[in-house]
Amino acid sequence: MRPLKAMLAGTAAIVAAQPALAQQNELRDWALDMFSPVPATVPALEDNIVTPEKVELGKALFFDPRMSASGVFSCNSCHNVGTGGDDNMPTSIGHGWQKGPRNSPTVFNAVFNEAQFWDGRADDLAEQAKGPVQAGVEMANTPENVLATLNSMPQYVEWFEESFPAEDDPVTFDNFAKAIEAFEATLITPSRFDAWLNGVDTALDEQEVAGLEAFLEAGCASCHNGVNLGGNGYYPFGLVERPGAEILPEGDKGRYAVTETAADEYVFRASPLRNIAVTAPYFHSGNVWDLRTAVDIMASSQLGADLSDEDIDAITAFLGSLTGEVPEITYPILPAETAETPRPTGEVMPN
Repeated sequence: MRPLKAMLAGTAAIVAAQPALAQQNELRDWALDMFSPVPATVPALEDNIVTPEKVELGKALFFDPRMSASGVFSCNSCHNVGTGGDDNMPTSIGHGWQKGPRNSPTVFNAVFNEAQFWDGRADDLAEQAKGPVQAGVEMANTPENVLATLNSMPQYVEWFEESFPAEDDPVTFDNFAKAIEAFEATLITPSRFDAWLNGVDTALDEQEVAGLEAFLEAGCASCHNGVNLGGNGYYPFGLVERPGAEILPEGDKGRYAVTETAADEYVFRASPLRNIAVTAPYFHSGNVWDLRTAVDIMASSQLGADLSDEDIDAITAFLGSLTGEVPEITYPILPAETAETPRPTGEVMPN
């Protein structure tokens, strides 16, 4: 038999733990009202059935620099799957070593975003995939040259036929984009936070749980909610107090460029927060490198909240729990060029 003293101590520990457990379950219920765990399977895409063949084709296209006019830049150049799904630079470098206007968002979990780009100008990943290819500051190519490049390589033609078997002429710019979309849809990163949402109490430590509670109580989840903790709404940057020009450049009016509506000046899509701890620098300007500083800026500019150092530290710790497990990605062996493959054009080296 166990000694009475030990039995009483064990009982006391159980009784003491019950309020804490009840409090954590209450917090989980609140969190589940605001967030959803990453699904266990690749989400269905609109008008684009995801197949293994299409995913492999999309992966090759994602990594192939020959999809750019210069033959230098691929999708992975700005959305590097080895560094958090972005390029860890304030703004990306593109064709002719030009600097892009905005910070590159992570490609991980982008399939859960309501729309793509900071201003939401692309409805889905397929539409987004077409943009950088044609942007003069990025890949500076044309759909016609992309198709000429693909059709010049028999291996690519075969892969398109396998990926779109019902089509007589499957090598199209739309299918190019759909294949990339299918690959990017597989880039989902379940995290410890998902385990906690699914009932694993030990998945988060005490400070991370406190950070989640502070995140909810401060009102951060009013914009950063859903599966991706963001990516699903548009809000003025500086709702309460507009940041300075070093954080909010005056020349970039955000969604206004899409809608031409005065109310959309300096309005941006709420940034998704998954993997935020490994995707510095922050904001569309890419001018803030420290996550704790970014939390403080958002609290004052968006919520008018004067958070304590303890709360900022806790929220920052909670955001770290959103860093997920990256799927294993093997660099593809790309199709060989032929005599018909278009040659690189434009300035390759900087002045």
